[in-house]
Amino acid sequence: MVFSWRESPGARRLLLSLLLLAAWEAGRGQVRYSVPEEAKHGTFVGRIAQDLGLELAELVPRLFRVASKGRADLLEVNLQNGILFVNARIDREELCGRSAECSLHLEVIVDRPLQVFHVEVEVKDINDNPPVFREREQKVLISESAPLDSHFPLEGASDADIGVNSLLAYRLSLNEHFALKMITKNDKSILPELVLRKSLDREETQELKLMLTATDEGKPELTGFVQIQITILDVNDNAPEFDQPVYKVALLENVENSTRVIQLNASDLDDGPNREISYGIRMTLPVSEKCMFSINPDTGVIRIYGMLDFEENNAYEIHVNAIDKGIPSMAGHSTVLVEVLDLNDNVPEVMITSLSLTVQEDAQLGTVISLISVSDRDSGTYGQVTCSLTPNVPFRLVSTFKNYYSLVLDSALDRESVSAYALVVTARDGGSPPLSASASVSVEVADVNDNAPAFAQPEYTVFVKENNAPGCHIFTVSARDADAQENALVSYSLVERRLGERAVSSYVSVHAESGKVYALQPLDHEELELLQFQVSARDAGFPPLGSNVTLQVFVLDENDNAPALLPPRAGGVGGALSELVPRSVGAGHVVAKVRAVDADSGYNAWLSYELQPAAGGARSPFRVGLYTGEVSTTRALDEADAPRQRLLVLVKDHGEPALTATATVLLSLVESGQALKASSRASAGVAGAEAALVDVNVYLIVAICAVSSLLVLTLLLYTALRCSAVPTEGACGPGKPTLVCSSAVGSWSYSQQRRQRVCSGEGPPKTDLMAFSPSLPQSQENCLNSSSEVSRSYYLNIFCLSKLARRL
Repeated sequence: MVFSWRESPGARRLLLSLLLLAAWEAGRGQVRYSVPEEAKHGTFVGRIAQDLGLELAELVPRLFRVASKGRADLLEVNLQNGILFVNARIDREELCGRSAECSLHLEVIVDRPLQVFHVEVEVKDINDNPPVFREREQKVLISESAPLDSHFPLEGASDADIGVNSLLAYRLSLNEHFALKMITKNDKSILPELVLRKSLDREETQELKLMLTATDEGKPELTGFVQIQITILDVNDNAPEFDQPVYKVALLENVENSTRVIQLNASDLDDGPNREISYGIRMTLPVSEKCMFSINPDTGVIRIYGMLDFEENNAYEIHVNAIDKGIPSMAGHSTVLVEVLDLNDNVPEVMITSLSLTVQEDAQLGTVISLISVSDRDSGTYGQVTCSLTPNVPFRLVSTFKNYYSLVLDSALDRESVSAYALVVTARDGGSPPLSASASVSVEVADVNDNAPAFAQPEYTVFVKENNAPGCHIFTVSARDADAQENALVSYSLVERRLGERAVSSYVSVHAESGKVYALQPLDHEELELLQFQVSARDAGFPPLGSNVTLQVFVLDENDNAPALLPPRAGGVGGALSELVPRSVGAGHVVAKVRAVDADSGYNAWLSYELQPAAGGARSPFRVGLYTGEVSTTRALDEADAPRQRLLVLVKDHGEPALTATATVLLSLVESGQALKASSRASAGVAGAEAALVDVNVYLIVAICAVSSLLVLTLLLYTALRCSAVPTEGACGPGKPTLVCSSAVGSWSYSQQRRQRVCSGEGPPKTDLMAFSPSLPQSQENCLNSSSEVSRSYYLNIFCLSKLARRL
């Protein structure tokens, strides 16, 4: 804030208080002025004496002086009128750089009494600095292969001014290749970028010079210029070119070794290493063992080494190339046709015109394979040529005209027996001794899809333990096809069918390439015992041929079901078995029976019963049958026995690991009269249950005896059949092995009230009786080789007896 005081003699005394207040404020540095930079000498800044409340007459006596921090000579005070004016050139950029605020801080000092005033003079920026580029010329290297819309940053200009005076805008001189794009940085500054709008071609323009102009927004506008020199870097985009696409040369067949054939010349429009050329021969047709051609990589001179033979080849086609040394290199191509001029050496010529050197194995007899012509430059008898074919081949030569023959099919072909024939056609003239020439013909027999994929066995038996991991590999089927290529490419698929309410594809899948069979979900022996399905093998021929194989997957049991207690028939309280026991019973009297079943099979379903020790270690007058579950007395009861006996019976199967269940038996010791009525009511039901159990045990014994007899009979029959086999195969030799998967199994067992479903797609579920062979390996992935007939008969007979036992 600037304070301005007007001198008035009449008001001095009246305004004395205000003057003192103004002087106090001035002492606090509240007087501020502003002056533009580059102001001329003597430019008025402010009435400093008046604004500080000092009398003009006091300035000299009180030693009025101005001190400045830094440049003290920039501003001066006229002591006659108290005016602050510009004494020297003020350059804001030199004084404060690019700082947004720029001020000169003055200290005004007067003595008698001593007073110090602080004055701040703000230096305002004017647009006195044009935009300046760091260099007069910016060089940009751009590859001619740069894609359109590529960006190339440029170095921007700088302006020493601030604010609007330092805001810059850029423009680029007119050109057809580049546009200018502005990039605003985080500090709001702008940098220019070149954007490629039209593709570059160094072969047309090697260098571009553009003018970049920077203009600030001050008043008046100031501009700066920089020249952008764009050097277009060469890319190896031009292949060397020969001066002729085809060169023709004629040579006698008896030319000397190392004879110069021709000198080639090629040029390249690129620059530097991209235009340096090396010559080479790509290939020579036809290939000859007697002569060869070489080329000097630097000069392009082709020479011949060896000996030309008109009778072998009367012309050569040399494919040459010129390769530059760019990265990547490019090549130009040309052809040198060398005509060999004949000399009379009287050797017959054999020319083979191939219609088809590949014949289908089902081709009809008389099919023409090739046309053969022979000639001899001699005359008379020496020019008469006869042809013959390699003997013992299914082909023959048929004369169609003088010195012309056809190679035709003479007998049936079988590619699986012979896949290719190397034929030799020999031409002999009538000279003495005769001269001859031979030609080789290679005839390949093309395959026809006449063989279907074949499995080693018509069916496989696989054993898999239940509770397998989803996606577990259980078996691999493999079929071989005697055909070739795609006709022998075998793919496998599952033959879909319904197994009850579900499709077989919900249980297993087959990998199309490897033939691996995977179980898609964990199998449950209690739900599924046998999964029978077919896998189809199909080749890729047209039309495709295929065959099927049957897989019988037996799901083997694991101990995954704990014993289940059957509810008590009568007298149960809260699921516990409750019985009344007369105190008059003697030792060995059955007072209760714990009933339990196990959904597993074999050892896993074989249950045993144990009586848990009573609390406190007291001996109980009762025991439980190890395998019957019957609770009986161990001695006669007496008055000392507690009237209520609580027994804990542990029911355990024989699986690995064993699973258990606990049954609670509550026994009430009563007098004989009280127990009589209760026993009469329960006797009828108990007798019926025991009779049913006896019947089941009878059926079980009969089934076990039948299976054992059938197994012995099968083994005897198999031994007799093997011993009566052909002597050349050895007496009692092993049969054809089949691949089965092993699993740990147990002994005979009977599962009561168990429902299983056999996935053969037929019939409702039935109760099950299964037998297992002991001591087989545990791993379901390990496989063993066993006799196909014995293994299948054994397990299938057991399976049939199991179904028989269910019906019983």
